[in-house]
Amino acid sequence: MSKLDIALVQMRSGIDPARNLADAMDLIRQAADKGVSFVATPETTHLVQKDADKAFSVMHFADVDPAVAAFSTLAAELGIALLIGSLAVKIADRRAANRSFLFGPDGRLIATYDKAHMFDVGLGAGETYSESTNYQPGTESVVAGIEGANLGLSICYDLRFAYLYRQLAQAGAQILTVPAAFTRPTGRAHWEVLLRARAIETGCYVIAPAQGGLHEDGRRTYGHSMIVAPWGDIVAELDHDAPDVLVSRLHINKVDEARRRIPALTHDRDLTGPVVK
Repeated sequence: MSKLDIALVQMRSGIDPARNLADAMDLIRQAADKGVSFVATPETTHLVQKDADKAFSVMHFADVDPAVAAFSTLAAELGIALLIGSLAVKIADRRAANRSFLFGPDGRLIATYDKAHMFDVGLGAGETYSESTNYQPGTESVVAGIEGANLGLSICYDLRFAYLYRQLAQAGAQILTVPAAFTRPTGRAHWEVLLRARAIETGCYVIAPAQGGLHEDGRRTYGHSMIVAPWGDIVAELDHDAPDVLVSRLHINKVDEARRRIPALTHDRDLTGPVVK
């Protein structure tokens, strides 16, 4: 397939998984009504809760999470491929995974991916995060096929680790997925430039559905969901942080075109060192 019509769902998820699920399903239906065959939602689609005790009290193991079953059913009902950017799912009593779920148009679970890089940072002004305290980092990179195109899966903070995207592209990815809940300070400074850099480096489309706005738990996220073409140009973007749907058509042949013009993925060299002098 040389063309793929897609939609990104931008959300402002809160502390109630059931309400977030209903909001996400409504936005996904709106997206499907626009005639797309693939929809992607942001990181932590059904729960944004910084209080760990409260978060674990409403989390489920993936095999019994009602959101997983609901999204599978919805994908089949609408006949679309559906990437749930991530759900917070238990893997032990006090341990979770930040996990992407990719469903096919028949509702079948095609692939999952656990966020590999933990957001352990201090941004100043009292804004600190320690994702590794409660979340287990993933250990595998994932490429999965939908609708004649190959997706390379990632989540939010992964965006800062260029080697992951090079690995995904060299494994056949044509579209890199970056569902996110970027903070406002990092979003303003780095969101666009990092998304465009990953596209340019790999010759891939980059699609980035985002959380945006002031959340119930007090967190503020950047929004500005974005789609970047393989040459690095922005082909679609939301210029705000409110819940919305962003629709675009991807021309998959542009991936091969960009890589023919600059075949950097084939120019790796094994260097000794580094030599520090």
